[in-house]
Amino acid sequence: MKKSIIISCVLAFALAGTLFSLPKVVVNTKGKEMETETIAEASVPTRETATAEKSPNSHDGATLSPEQQKIVAQLRSGFIQASEKEKAAAGLKLSNKFAELQKFDSAAFYAEKVALLSPSIENLVRTGDRYYEAYGFAVDDQKMKNLGIKTREYYQKAIDQNPGLLAAKANMAMTYVNTENPMQGILMLREVIETDPTNELALFNLGILSMRSNQYSKAADRFKQILTNNPANTKAKFYLGLTLVELGNKEEARKILAQVKKEEKDPVIQQAIAELEGRLND
Repeated sequence: MKKSIIISCVLAFALAGTLFSLPKVVVNTKGKEMETETIAEASVPTRETATAEKSPNSHDGATLSPEQQKIVAQLRSGFIQASEKEKAAAGLKLSNKFAELQKFDSAAFYAEKVALLSPSIENLVRTGDRYYEAYGFAVDDQKMKNLGIKTREYYQKAIDQNPGLLAAKANMAMTYVNTENPMQGILMLREVIETDPTNELALFNLGILSMRSNQYSKAADRFKQILTNNPANTKAKFYLGLTLVELGNKEEARKILAQVKKEEKDPVIQQAIAELEGRLND
């Protein structure tokens, strides 16, 4: 039975249009074979979050230092006391601080308050992005479901105003894969590709879904498509290396992983490369 490889995609979240706004991904090669990309068992774990703001010290799996608690308390007080005219700006500062502190559900909670106060496309997309971040770190099924609903709600509001928001569509698509209608997510990703055949986020997400269903040849094709247009994309390069290992293409996998080893500083990916190299030497 193949070994399970746990890897963190150290990717930028938060900003609309940021490439690879993808949650941490667990690639489990023990999964049963799937026939097509349309049957997705992609799960997007890994850290528990809440759907509503609770104590600033208790959620998102991290503890704030006394100094951080003080800053958050000041910002929250500023938000509560802000005038109607200043409240959205104060809420954004609080949301940004929680995002900086990796308190993802609180960041989303206050981003939503800002969007309700000022429903511009920018604020709607930001709220969708931050709920998507929180979704990506959820391990509890119900929390993941609730966060996925929130993600879709705010992305859809933004897309209704601007159908050309491809990054929002690509992220939104990934929240469908754990629902009763995963095909909807696949179709959304394909729509993005039809609009922009070189869209890296959609190609990357499709590659991840193909890996989840053990369709490594299809996944490799997706990552190669990304690298054709952006050879410097080390995340796509890493996943291409991983798929080549699974396909038994050892020589090419070694070359790709050696490149990533030189270019990628993320220690988690470096650890995964070491594990993959061990498999190649077996």
